[in-house]
Amino acid sequence: MKYSCEVIIDLHIDRVVELFDNPDNLKHWQPGLLSFERISGNPGQPGAKSRLKFKMGNRDIEMIETVTVRNLPHEFSGTYDAKGVFNIVKNYFTPMSATQTRFVSEQEFKFSGFMKAVGFMLPDVFRKTSQQYLTHFKAFAEKEARKATG
Repeated sequence: MKYSCEVIIDLHIDRVVELFDNPDNLKHWQPGLLSFERISGNPGQPGAKSRLKFKMGNRDIEMIETVTVRNLPHEFSGTYDAKGVFNIVKNYFTPMSATQTRFVSEQEFKFSGFMKAVGFMLPDVFRKTSQQYLTHFKAFAEKEARKATG
């Protein structure tokens, strides 16, 4: 399953990328995130691996993030491997003006086992969650900008 989501953020691309690139900020825009733990590699660089733990509803989900591309401020991409789900995420940042940035997230999901049925029957759940993350990031980034300006 493949799809993309996007938001327009009312901030300069440099500030958007600064907020996105800080793993301490993940908890502010990824609901359910319990922990983010570095496993190996140079943090945020291609090949780096991290463990993310989420609480989604009544389910505990653990996934391994592997950074595949770091070409900031334009692209940050990676893979996310969880039980029954392999997710390829390509995030793109494009300046729209001096005060606006387009954030596009391309998603590709590959399912195995029981998750094949879930992915087939509930594809909108995955799309909705991805869009919510972008919407939450936009709200977080714009709120941080308001804090900084007074």
